[in-house]
Amino acid sequence: MSAAGKTRALAGKGVVVTRPAQQAGGLAGLIEAAGGKPILFPAIEIRDAADLGPFLRAVDRLDDFDLAVFISPNAIERALTLIRSRRELPPRLKIAAIGGGSVRELERRSVTGVIAPQGRYDSEALLERGELANAKRVVIFRGEGGREHLGDALQARGATVEYAECYARVRPAADPAPLLQAWSGGGVHAVTATSSEGLRNFAEMIGEPGREALARTPVFLPHPRIAEAGRGLGIRTVVVTGPGDEGLLEGLQAHFRR
Repeated sequence: MSAAGKTRALAGKGVVVTRPAQQAGGLAGLIEAAGGKPILFPAIEIRDAADLGPFLRAVDRLDDFDLAVFISPNAIERALTLIRSRRELPPRLKIAAIGGGSVRELERRSVTGVIAPQGRYDSEALLERGELANAKRVVIFRGEGGREHLGDALQARGATVEYAECYARVRPAADPAPLLQAWSGGGVHAVTATSSEGLRNFAEMIGEPGREALARTPVFLPHPRIAEAGRGLGIRTVVVTGPGDEGLLEGLQAHFRR
């Protein structure tokens, strides 16, 4: 299909973007460029971690590690800002990230040679990279209470793993009334979410009437694990897309071209 045909696919479609506010611009811009109307409703708010002590102690001992893993763009933004206020990254420290957005954020901050999976962006795919086989001392930069799978798998391989938690994810206090009004008026045609936590937060924030509307609305999610959470919330049309903002856009366009 031509570029013009792809653009028309979202014409007149209202698409809810639930990414944190500081990360929503990229997807919102793509939706708008494709003729759609992005509706920003952040379902996660990023705040400072309650206790930065363990994080700062890990930063002061970066020379002890041979691999640092940045779990998300939020981890990169928070961690690198704090790290570089105290020191530089050790030249011998290998850097790994999970998603394409994280790789781009690291490169934007002049961190190159990043170890990252290709095609599938999750902890399981990163673990398949051969460069992780020899990692013996690993620090994982993440938010509070993140998923343990990567660290557990590395420990099972004989690595020593430390978590450096540099931010917290909380559910925002937002008024859902304008969104629900748009929904009841036929202005919401799709919802996007990029994490299970964000999708569950969104369902809580919109209340019972909103959840009934959500169940009837196609929801676009970039990973099967998030799709499982969506089905658990009773959403009838769950569309698993490719990774990242581009994958979500392609999934939206393919769905509304039909």
